[in-house]
Amino acid sequence: MNPSLLAAASIGTGLMMLIAAIAALTVKKLISAIIIVGFVSLSSSVLFLLMNAPDVAITEASIGAAASTVIFLWGRGRIGGEE
Repeated sequence: MNPSLLAAASIGTGLMMLIAAIAALTVKKLISAIIIVGFVSLSSSVLFLLMNAPDVAITEASIGAAASTVIFLWGRGRIGGEE
């Protein structure tokens, strides 16, 4: 992959992560924040893939993005109530 394209993709992914993290802090609904945090984790797995660490990327995608988001959503469902 072209080094300048790799740098641009890495910077773009990092900026998306930063914007999503700020959005997760500012949204009012907890369920929206959980989904956004899952997106941040998925973006970090893409960043790991761009850094040629596919094993870390797969682990982050499966545990960080998928499992954590599902557990948070399950816990939110168990708590119940409306915000």
